[in-house]
Amino acid sequence: MNLIVAVDNNWAIGNKGELLIRIPNDHKHFREETTGKVVVLGRKTLDTFPQRMPLKNRTNIILSSNPDYKVKDAIVVHNLEELLEELAKYNSEDIYIIGGESIYRQMLPYCNVAHVTRIDHSYAADAYFPNLDVLPEWKITADSDEQTYFDIAYQFIKYEKIPEK
Repeated sequence: MNLIVAVDNNWAIGNKGELLIRIPNDHKHFREETTGKVVVLGRKTLDTFPQRMPLKNRTNIILSSNPDYKVKDAIVVHNLEELLEELAKYNSEDIYIIGGESIYRQMLPYCNVAHVTRIDHSYAADAYFPNLDVLPEWKITADSDEQTYFDIAYQFIKYEKIPEK
C-alpha cells in the first residue's frame, strides 16, 4: 500500500483544515500517481476538495465514524476494521492513502511505500505527518532534483519500508 503526502521541514501537512501551500507541480504529481487507483481519505480531507466531491477517475474510500455519513460516488467505511476489509478487494499496489493526519497515522503501519513532497519551508501548522527520517524501518529509495515554485524549493522523495531481517 502507498501513501502520498506533501510535508514541510517539520513534517507539517496542514493548518486549520487547509493545505500549507498549493504547488501546481505537486498536484500534477499527485494526479499522475493516483488516477485510476484507489484513494483512502478521511471526511475532513474530503471537505477540502472542490464542492466536497470525491476525486474523479479514482475509487474513493472515505473513513468516517458517523454511521449516517454518505457520499455520492464514494465508498464510506466507519472504522479501521471495515476499511481493511474493503481494501482487501484491491491490489495493494493500487491503494494510496491521501490523508489527513489521523488517516495517515492509522494506515502508516500497513503501507510500504511513501511518496513524499518535501517542501523546504516551515509553516504555521496544526496537522503533522510522522517523521519518516527518524523511523528506522523507512529508507529513501529515490528522489528528484530540487524544484522551485516561486521562491519555495521542494523535492519528490520516495521512501520504502525495509522489512526487518
